[in-house]
Amino acid sequence: MRDFQQPRRSAAVASEAMAATSHPTATLAAIEILRNGGNAVDAAIAAVAVLGVVEPQSTGIGGDCFVLYSPKAGRPIGLNGSGRAPKAAEPGWYVEHGYKSIPPESPHAVTVPGAVDAWCRLHEDHGTKPLAELLEPAARLAEAGVPISPRVAHDFAGLSEKIARDEFAAAAFLRNGRLPGLGEKLKQPALAKTLRKIGREGRRAFYDGPVAAEIVSRLKALGGLHTLDDFAAQRSEYVTPISTDYRGFAVNEIPPNGQGLAALMILNVLRGFDMASDRLSEADRIHVLAEATKAAYAARDTWFADPAQAKVPVDRLLSADYADEVRRRIDPRRASEPVLLDGAEHRDTVYLTVVDRDRNAVSLINSLFHPFGSGIFASESGVMLHCRGTMFRTAPGHPNTIAPGKRPLHTIIPGMLTKNGRAVMPFGVMGGNYQACGHAHFLLQHLDRGHDPQAALEVPRSFAYGGVLGLETAISEEIAADLAARGHRVAWADEPLGGGQAIQIDHERGVLIGGSDPRKDGCALGY
Repeated sequence: MRDFQQPRRSAAVASEAMAATSHPTATLAAIEILRNGGNAVDAAIAAVAVLGVVEPQSTGIGGDCFVLYSPKAGRPIGLNGSGRAPKAAEPGWYVEHGYKSIPPESPHAVTVPGAVDAWCRLHEDHGTKPLAELLEPAARLAEAGVPISPRVAHDFAGLSEKIARDEFAAAAFLRNGRLPGLGEKLKQPALAKTLRKIGREGRRAFYDGPVAAEIVSRLKALGGLHTLDDFAAQRSEYVTPISTDYRGFAVNEIPPNGQGLAALMILNVLRGFDMASDRLSEADRIHVLAEATKAAYAARDTWFADPAQAKVPVDRLLSADYADEVRRRIDPRRASEPVLLDGAEHRDTVYLTVVDRDRNAVSLINSLFHPFGSGIFASESGVMLHCRGTMFRTAPGHPNTIAPGKRPLHTIIPGMLTKNGRAVMPFGVMGGNYQACGHAHFLLQHLDRGHDPQAALEVPRSFAYGGVLGLETAISEEIAADLAARGHRVAWADEPLGGGQAIQIDHERGVLIGGSDPRKDGCALGY
């Protein structure tokens, strides 16, 4: 039980159904669908569509999506809704044109958005209510306008200049040269029309008609290589989750091209330490997590890529021998040499989870990658385009080098905890590159330290990345000094590290226990 004299949040507790998202309006939309007879898939689609309206800097129909879905709390299935590079994206073209990397605000960073196809595929196979009904709450909000919430206002600060670089985005989002602030309304009437069109016509409304034509026209005008055929060809893919055992539970992740494998690698290393022991200080735990993270992320940036076009040694990286190798190299009193990584950083993603009365469980994540993605806006359809292609390499020979129809390395990862073949907790942590480390940190707090989902999400975070050990400011000066004395290059994080949601399914008692990260505006609600 938490200390009620401390300024914390209680976990949500319910028996019938529950939803947890990063914005209260989206959580409420999911609950309304559930109360009206919809299942977890219906509610998740309604919620993620609303999030694209209320958190437009983070997500939307111009982004990508990954899902873990557990029917009636059974074994989860995965859906990879990441988009592909254009068919004309030959690596030699980028070398010839002098691209050492792919600029995030260029048309070359825009892969074909995969989110709408993923939503429609998930709905067609597992939903129960009409798609138009599920997208209508988001359409109404986009049409009428939504007041900007505190965390969204915080994220908007400093982004007006980026929006101003695209005349179409500026016309849609800026007022007197700036993005709206706390409590001010943002209307997106063009997006409302597109959402209703998708509701009526399904995926073809986005990939085969005027919406696709406008997006392709915009990208081509900026020098992009996209065609209408690229959009028509976009399809999501069902995948078998990969997993590892941690403290008697199976931790399930989407396989590459996502970075869920890195989360499992970190957990495999932590498994060899008694992370629950009171003999370990908080500095000890942060140190071990940092060392495991550095090793996993170095492997990620060396090997992870689209498995349809590159060989990713998943079995080797998940092996006990590999974890033992990493563990043997960890000195409890001394930090290893920093690993300097060149992956693009971002913080803009939404994660949500829903569990319904039949215990169908959804773990879903949707993203534009950078704040407002590429900043390229299709004004007639209201679509802000993501910039996921910036994760590609351009140098020939790397597993993640851009190529025709290829999917880039992705940072966004949904998680699902199972036991004895039954889902017991869909969970996820947002925050760009932090996410794999965030999954491990959350499970460490929940399974090793015994915190409920809400308390586990509230624990201060750290992240060893790019040669720096970033610490949230709630971590004490004494811990920071201890870590610095071990050789870590310590720095205070300039932004909160991620955000997250989780719903624990207590099958024996018939109870759901949910949490939502206080680093965002959201909440968990159930009934």
